Amino acid sequence: MVTMDRPEAEPSPRRAVIATGTGRYADPWHPFPATSARIADALRADGWEVTVDDDVDHALSNLDGLDLLVVNAGDPWREGAAELGHRADPAADAGLRAAIARGIGLVAVHAALSSLRDHPAWREAIGGEWQPGVSWHPPIGDARVRVVDGDHPVTGPMPHLDVFDERYSDLVVDDGARVLAVHDVDGAEHPAVWVQEEPTRAVVCSLGHDERAYDSPAHVALLQRAARWAAQV
Repeated sequence: MVTMDRPEAEPSPRRAVIATGTGRYADPWHPFPATSARIADALRADGWEVTVDDDVDHALSNLDGLDLLVVNAGDPWREGAAELGHRADPAADAGLRAAIARGIGLVAVHAALSSLRDHPAWREAIGGEWQPGVSWHPPIGDARVRVVDGDHPVTGPMPHLDVFDERYSDLVVDDGARVLAVHDVDGAEHPAVWVQEEPTRAVVCSLGHDERAYDSPAHVALLQRAARWAAQV
């Protein structure tokens, strides 16, 4: 009897969406569509199938079948007080919660630390935030980010990365987060990159103010490793 080997099935593509700040998730300081394009380029170069969605609520409502959610968006409460909160789109909130529950990977980029304030599940998952009145940044410029945990796959053997960027400082970082990299301002050390594994894998990279931040090959490589680790692919 002649047997024939069956061709191996092609592996499913790794699929990601980048939720990009427009509308109430836009701000005057961050060119979110331009930086999302650079993030998409970095992920596609690493084998990802990427959708850039400039409607944050739509992105959160349509996470089924995706391996990774990248949020590159601003603070929806920046022009109003707390009474403007608690207006999350129900479908978006349900979609985000369901995706986190099934283990979607999360990458929070720069201003995403102040975004999705209407979604407590996001804040819980990323393990930190930009806190108005507490967090701040020095003027944008050349910066060195030091790796303090080289044993993690996201940072790997990289001792540091040099980047032209804003350095978010005095961020709130939860006790359960694992800080991988820091930057220094006036002798004080500030977390710049951290990860959290519960309730799902999440990577926070506080870098990425504008396109110049993505001219750093080390920054791009870190984002690629962050995506793979978060999505467990």
